[in-house]
Formats: sequence, structure tokens, C-alpha cells
Amino acid sequence: MRIAVIGAGAVGCVVGGCLAVGGQRVVLVGREGAEPPAAGTLDLRGPGAVRRIIPIERSGGASGVPPDLDVAILAVKRFDLDAATDLLRAAPGVPVVTLQNGIGAEAQVAQRRPGAGLVAASLTAAAALGPEGEARWLNRGGIGLAAAVGDVAALLSDLADAFRAGGMRAAIYPDPAAMKWSKLLGNLVGNATSALLDLDVAAIYAHPDLYEIERRQALEALAVMNALGLHPVALPGADVAWLIRAFRLPAALGRPILSRVLGSARGGKSPSLRLALRAGATRTEVTWLNGAVAEAAEQAGIDAPVNATLCRLVEEATADPERRAWFRGRPDRLVSVLAGSLAVA
Repeated sequence: MRIAVIGAGAVGCVVGGCLAVGGQRVVLVGREGAEPPAAGTLDLRGPGAVRRIIPIERSGGASGVPPDLDVAILAVKRFDLDAATDLLRAAPGVPVVTLQNGIGAEAQVAQRRPGAGLVAASLTAAAALGPEGEARWLNRGGIGLAAAVGDVAALLSDLADAFRAGGMRAAIYPDPAAMKWSKLLGNLVGNATSALLDLDVAAIYAHPDLYEIERRQALEALAVMNALGLHPVALPGADVAWLIRAFRLPAALGRPILSRVLGSARGGKSPSLRLALRAGATRTEVTWLNGAVAEAAEQAGIDAPVNATLCRLVEEATADPERRAWFRGRPDRLVSVLAGSLAVA
């Protein structure tokens, strides 16, 4: 297949590199005017220290999107999704794959591309860019795929085969909403709390009061899923069923298990919100993570105060460096601010 991967960051490079390894014709589309490292190749380093230098086409901006596409993969942060989608205006009928975390990306893209096929995807393979521009595939996760808009059954099968040929586990799901909400459960783990406190996930889960915050935000998300009639599904390399069972155990039993397992999750990479705040980002994806849980809960007529408060606090810390510094390394302050929400939950 001829595949454009829109977004040449860590996720785009790992996904595009995997597909190129599997024999697909891939073009990585970065920002207009960006100077790609080692143009024409991709240094991909996968699990087990496997390294491949892959010939791959690179381009920048709308002028670099080839006209003869079979599919385009949107591998950008959620706040860049509209701009990435607009790069495909000259190819209105090309089906699109959404890789964004959180809830609502598919509806957002479908509104801008009426009539085009749409595949929802959930990536559990952790990705990072190294100091020399190399793409690092950090764990043995995989990708989930589901039809969101249009008759894309054949494309789903071809994409799953293409990822498997490149060494990535892939599975097809009948319900895109159940798949995306299941991935959201994993995204919530140690994300907002780690960002606010600038602590590792293992330290979050080793702290009894922080663990209770984590447990409550997960149970709120599960309550929303139940209200929506959605059942959690096991994603490649990320079976959330065990996570749910552990959260439902008494804390004395569940916390040691989760502290040990989740401390080494994400291939050793820090959670996305923590990385964003550390870098001094002016915007994050928390609106589509904890914020999505709070919004869906309100629409369903149930409460999700912990998620709502975490969303608000991350937004405050993003906008105000002093607020960010006030929370850093101070679990007592976060627990104090969330005490009211925990009492309601």
C-alpha cells in the first residue's frame, strides 16, 4: 500500500518505520520547512535492541502529501489534528486512520472529511525519539484497529497484516468506542498525577493517598463506560481486564501489584502529560483524557469529580509555571486539593 503518515514525531516514525519494514510504501510527512534527520532513511530501534536503517520517503507540509495514496495515518497530538487533517484536502476520498489518545478524534476528523472512510486506532507500542533523531520502539505493545466510518473492512484486514509483517501485534475490534475507552483507561494511569508532581509512576503507586486518587479516577472512567454500554477489551500488549480487577481489590492487595507492574510500563518512558509539563508545553491532551471522562459523565448524569479536578489542575499547571512548581514533589498538596473530590466520588 501507499501510505502517508502525517506527523514525523516519535509515534509517526515508529508506525511508519514498522510499516516500511513490512514492505509498505511509506512517506513520512512532517511540518512545512522542517529539516528531517538523514532524509531518505529512518533509524528504527526496536525491542531487544534491534536496529534497522530503513529507506523511507520524507516530505513536509501539504505539498509533500502524494496524490496516489491508499490510506493516510494521522500521527499527531490531538491539538494538531485539524491542521493534519487539512493537509489531505487534495485527497478527499482517501481513508484515514486516527492514532490519537483520548476520546473524540474520530468525530472530529469525520466532520472535516465527510464521506471518507475512517479507521480508529489505539497504539500500545511506546515510542520516543532518541538524541540522534532515531525512532525508539520501547516495548512489545501493538495496535488495535476498528471501523469508525464507511466500509473499511478490507482496509482493516490489509492494515493489520501490514503491521504484523513489520513485527507489531495487531488486532481488529468490532466496536471503536469500546476500544478507544479501553485505551483511555491505560492512558489515565499515572498520567495527570505524575505530571503535576513530576514523580515516576512507581512513586505515585507506592503512596497510599496518591494510589487512592488513581483508583478513583479509573473507577469513574469504568462507571462512564458502563453508563455508555461499553465493555473493556484487551488491546495487544495491554489487557486492561487485569488493571480493572486490581483496582477493584482492597488497596492493601491491589496497590502492591499495580506499583510493581505499572512502574515499568510504557517501556520506561514517562507519561505523556508529565513530558509535556516538563518541556514547558503551553497545551496538553488532558482535555481529551481526564476531561473526556468528566464530560461524558456529566452527559450521562453521573459524577466524575476526580477526573474533573485533575483536568482542571493540569490545565492550571500548564498555564502557570508557579502553579506547576507549587505541586512539584508535593503529594500532600495534591491530596489536599483533591480531598473534596475524593469525598464526593
